[in-house]
Amino acid sequence: MTTLACRKLAPHPESPRHQHAGPWLVWLHGLLGSRQDWLPVAQLCGDYPSLLIDLPGHGQSVSLSADGFADISRQLSQTLQANGIREYWLAGYSLGGRIAMYHACYGRHHGLQGLLVEGGNLGLENAELRQARLQQDRQWAQRFRQEPLPQVLDDWYQQAVFADLDPQQREQLVLLRADNHGPAVAEMLEATSLGHQPWLLPALQRLNVPYTYLCGDRDHKFLQLAQQYQLPLHTLARAGHNAHRANPGAFAAQVLAFLSQSSCLPPSSLSR
Repeated sequence: MTTLACRKLAPHPESPRHQHAGPWLVWLHGLLGSRQDWLPVAQLCGDYPSLLIDLPGHGQSVSLSADGFADISRQLSQTLQANGIREYWLAGYSLGGRIAMYHACYGRHHGLQGLLVEGGNLGLENAELRQARLQQDRQWAQRFRQEPLPQVLDDWYQQAVFADLDPQQREQLVLLRADNHGPAVAEMLEATSLGHQPWLLPALQRLNVPYTYLCGDRDHKFLQLAQQYQLPLHTLARAGHNAHRANPGAFAAQVLAFLSQSSCLPPSSLSR
């Protein structure tokens, strides 16, 4: 059994859930991140117990690897089992959002109560696009393996999806992410390339658990994606691709509102 490094946060002592085992909030970070990225939001959602996970190749899971989405989904299921988590809401950002969607659609997800995705890509619709993305991600992976990490990160955060960042914010992210291990990032990037990810929209449309799609109002790429495919979209003001980092208070408020609304739905819509 492969279990991912993680950190548990108990509910606030005054929370009515303090004496109960769940449902849990389970948080998945993005590429180059770690479980610490979600800590401010998880603490603001303190009425719920939280499990913050380090994905393979990241944080304290840096020595772990994955063969692809199915393997990571299995690792997630094994981690939940090892921590005694039976009922949970799954939240993920960017890469973590893609993993969360895959797990909800195709993984072993008994006990999943609902899904929260921030800026996660649904996939690519044809083989030509997937092959082109594989080539692009392999080029980035080669750089992560061979070049000084700050140099690669400086270029990484110049990509269009990070266009809302000012120079100071980019510099802060480069410094923060320079603690990563380049070869481990490269391996995870290749394993989870959009070129390997299935097109998730049809399976998402068949989900019988509640789900929501969150993104910053300056994240033009993912706003357009959510609107094009009529995803259940909620936006966060004055935020770009990493909305939970830019505005953790507003993000936590959206999470809690979604959980409160979804918990009022009939029980048959909350389990599968």
